Amino acid sequence: MNDDQNDVSKEPPAEKAGASDSKDVHRLQLGGREFILVGTAHISRQSAELVRRVIEEEKPDTVCVELDQRRYETISNPNQWEKLNLLEVIKKKQLPTLVVQLVLASYQKRMGEQLGVLPGTELLEATKAATENDIPFELCDRDVGITLKRAWRNTGFFKRMWLLSSVLASIFEPAEVSEEQIQEIKDQDALSEMLKEIGEAAPTMKGALIDERDEYMAEKIRAAKGDRIVAVVGAGHVQGMIEHLQEERKADVGKLEELPPPSHFWRNVGIAIPLVIIGSLVYIGYTKGFDQAMSNLWFWVLVNSIPTALGACIALAHPLVILAAFLVAPFTSLTPVVGAGMITAFLQAWLKPPRVYELEQAGEDLTKFTHWWSNRLLRVFLTFFLPGFLGAIATWVGVTKILNSAAG
Repeated sequence: MNDDQNDVSKEPPAEKAGASDSKDVHRLQLGGREFILVGTAHISRQSAELVRRVIEEEKPDTVCVELDQRRYETISNPNQWEKLNLLEVIKKKQLPTLVVQLVLASYQKRMGEQLGVLPGTELLEATKAATENDIPFELCDRDVGITLKRAWRNTGFFKRMWLLSSVLASIFEPAEVSEEQIQEIKDQDALSEMLKEIGEAAPTMKGALIDERDEYMAEKIRAAKGDRIVAVVGAGHVQGMIEHLQEERKADVGKLEELPPPSHFWRNVGIAIPLVIIGSLVYIGYTKGFDQAMSNLWFWVLVNSIPTALGACIALAHPLVILAAFLVAPFTSLTPVVGAGMITAFLQAWLKPPRVYELEQAGEDLTKFTHWWSNRLLRVFLTFFLPGFLGAIATWVGVTKILNSAAG
């Protein structure tokens, strides 16, 4: 490929004066097509203004935006919370994903409020500017749920704990940032260093959160219709996308949308626990008598039921949910398919569904510890986490006791 086909420049030709002079605008000439990448910060007023000006001045054939359908609906429809089917979210085991999205959105919103601009404003501005100028736009990012699940499943246990602690810490971290700091973050050297640190700390997370999306979006942009494409993406993706486009790497979009299978280790553990417990009880009954087997069986029931119900109590769950936690815990601890937390959260959401204003305020209430119990959505989260967490600890206590009894 010759240099003319492979030209990347932050300084556009003289005839392209205006918004395109910005150092955040990157041009790429490939095979007779022009790709104009606009690197943005998701909470910057200046980025929103730049995006509109670039689209109006360049008048491209297509505008590509770093959004998936779910995120687009979220930022374009302020009342999208009214459509949230929380019961369906729980049934599909997407509640943890929803929590992470809520935490990240809350953090961005707090920063955005200081700058007078909502998170994702520049992305929404790109779709508006395209529509107003009769230019088709395409959503080129991968579904956020798939991205989070791939990052989670490709990450080891201890890195997961690091991620969870970082996410929890961000809830209460002061989100004070200025426009100048935003511009520093967008600076290429600072950005490269930040991504390098992420890669060293958790390379599998960086792979799913950044590298894979660079590939995915580059392929989507390459497939867009027209000879002149404007792509509006976060500054952190620009360099990676340029490399993929320059080198004509062909990404398998379908493969990047696949979810990796659950860990064989934890799946095998989930299968082994009921076999070990039932086998041990039968062995105890055969070698030590029926009374010893029943004593261990009752221990298993109580050691699972009491902590799980206690978790529901701490979450201030509905009384029927607390009763259900006590009754189902001995059985859910024997199956890797349905956990106690999933059942308690489902019942809590059914008996005490969150009201619309609570859904809208969840991000703000998340930053105030006492509000976790007053907001019904956050209480559903607590009703999912606390019974499941205490129940998991109790299960290992029960397994240890029964195995010792069988060996003793």
